[in-house]
Amino acid sequence: MEHVLEKIKLTRKERGYSHEFMAHELNISQVAYSKLEKNNTKLTVERLFKIAEILDVEIGELLDIRHTNQFNQTNKESATAYLQQTANFYQENKEQNQKIIQLYEARLQDKEKIINRLEGLIN
Repeated sequence: MEHVLEKIKLTRKERGYSHEFMAHELNISQVAYSKLEKNNTKLTVERLFKIAEILDVEIGELLDIRHTNQFNQTNKESATAYLQQTANFYQENKEQNQKIIQLYEARLQDKEKIINRLEGLIN
């Protein structure tokens, strides 16, 4: 997660965006954004998508997923080569989806902890 946050920070600085600008675009306080970038609060998947939109980058770039295949198929290529490229494309998307699923699962675990704490306070 720290790597993703570092990538966000570097991209934000490259674009010349301040914490205040990012906070305004995310509809949160500057302090809340600062805490997010310092990993003091959890980054939700929804917020990650919004940050990527603000920074005008692909989610894969923030998650450091590189697309290495180019689809330059000509009529002379065999069907086997095409199927291999399709399999590689599927694998790249699978890795990206797995990272997003991990982020969701971490958020669900956090919510479960909060629920347990609140239940403990009620009892």
